[in-house]
Amino acid sequence: MLSDYLAHDALGLAELVRTREASARELLDTAISRTEAVNPAINAIVLKDYEAARERASRYDASMANGGNGINGTNGANGANGADADSPQTAQTALAGVPYLIKDLGAAVAGLRMTMGSRHYRHFIPTDDAPVVALAKAAGLNIFGKTSTSELGQMPYTEPELFGACRNPWNLDHTPGGSSGGAAAAVAAGIVPLAHASDGGGSIRIPASCCGLFGLKPSRGRVPRMPAAVAAGELGVDHAISRSVRDSAVLLDLLAGNAARPLGAPGTFLGASREPCKPLNIAYVTEPMLAPSLSADARAALEDAAQLASSLGHNIEPVSLGIDFDAVRHAFLTLWSVTAEDLVLNAERITGRKPSRDEFEISTWAMAHVGRKLGERGLPGALEEQRRITERLTDLLSCYDVILCATLAAAPIKIGEMHPTQAERMQMRAVSAMPLEPLMKKLLAEASNKAFAWAGCTELFNLSGQPAMSIPLYWNARGLPVGVQFAARDGREATLLRLAAQLEAARPWFDKRPPLIKARS
Repeated sequence: MLSDYLAHDALGLAELVRTREASARELLDTAISRTEAVNPAINAIVLKDYEAARERASRYDASMANGGNGINGTNGANGANGADADSPQTAQTALAGVPYLIKDLGAAVAGLRMTMGSRHYRHFIPTDDAPVVALAKAAGLNIFGKTSTSELGQMPYTEPELFGACRNPWNLDHTPGGSSGGAAAAVAAGIVPLAHASDGGGSIRIPASCCGLFGLKPSRGRVPRMPAAVAAGELGVDHAISRSVRDSAVLLDLLAGNAARPLGAPGTFLGASREPCKPLNIAYVTEPMLAPSLSADARAALEDAAQLASSLGHNIEPVSLGIDFDAVRHAFLTLWSVTAEDLVLNAERITGRKPSRDEFEISTWAMAHVGRKLGERGLPGALEEQRRITERLTDLLSCYDVILCATLAAAPIKIGEMHPTQAERMQMRAVSAMPLEPLMKKLLAEASNKAFAWAGCTELFNLSGQPAMSIPLYWNARGLPVGVQFAARDGREATLLRLAAQLEAARPWFDKRPPLIKARS
């Protein structure tokens, strides 16, 4: 079963269940077996809910055997596939029976602990499902665990003190990115074909790039979120990281309101991924954005993608974005710090317990105090700058169909490479205790420079709210993946999915296997 499991994406696995070539329990048992084999090495899954998932799979299979549709274990008169000959399969049934993982941040699962990578939240158990979780459950995706994240999603790597470092299946010495690093590592290691992820500053696209996977950040507001999860500037969105483009497309149909439509019908995201991609006008951007420069690997990945797109008939035109990136940096950090303040210093409203310094990593604690001292005061200006950035990108994309740019400024960094130094930790403690504005600004500039030097190419599209995706087309000489990023007009995920499917067909990545899979399969 294992080799068959790795050979299928989520749609393929669900089809095995629908046609009774495999059962939901067999898929789950295989996913659990994969977890037990590889998770000790990658540390991607931080909460396991095996028994509840086994019960759901058994109910699902019993329902299918009794002529039901399997969804939520209900019975019906529509036959084994939940639809008669006149009722085509829909997005809501397309992924039913597939094992699934939820990121341990923001996407609450009723009755399951949600730590958000933080000691303060380690005993917090939500009572309600987040919309993205409720929709996944209603569609029959079988949640059997939760994946690691950086503390409160603050960092572009996944090394929370609470759980320890999550590692990249392509090279265990390197990061899988963040903050959805656990999701990406689990998918790359063959535990699941797709996993829930979220993106407030690149947290879908960064780990997709690091792990050789497809990662689409939908447009702002495309996927419903809990009101409490909508932070300053509405930077964050929920979706997934996947091995195939079509899995991402059908899941977006499921999450964004197309669940009841026929599978792949015109006007659906899966339908768009199956349509030919017309020649596009592509703005080719080699600016490093918030990073000081692009590495040789990042430049090579960009050049390779531009040449591939040109060979497929697209018009590639070098363009400067004409954006003040110092203003972008300031706006993003202001919004980010206000969100940190809310989740840290105001954590009592969620957990019922007052936050304390020893329950948070020092960098998170310091960022929360930046938010209290500087962020709140600077919020109106940051929101106005966000409006200007959005207007500029909207104008640019009135002339071009998509933007091609780097996802990251370099290949995946090594584990621990971005940890605060002892001197930096001392500064953070001092600033938290005595929030003097000049020291706080200095610390913020130094810390952000360190992060943006590697992960400074994605935040722009969180500010603008436009859809953006990372595509795995390039691996460097050391065998590490380096993704490239495409962004489109607001609401034009279909354009990105057509292009992604075309690039996937021209340069297939699905069967690329990291060494960890080869060693442990």
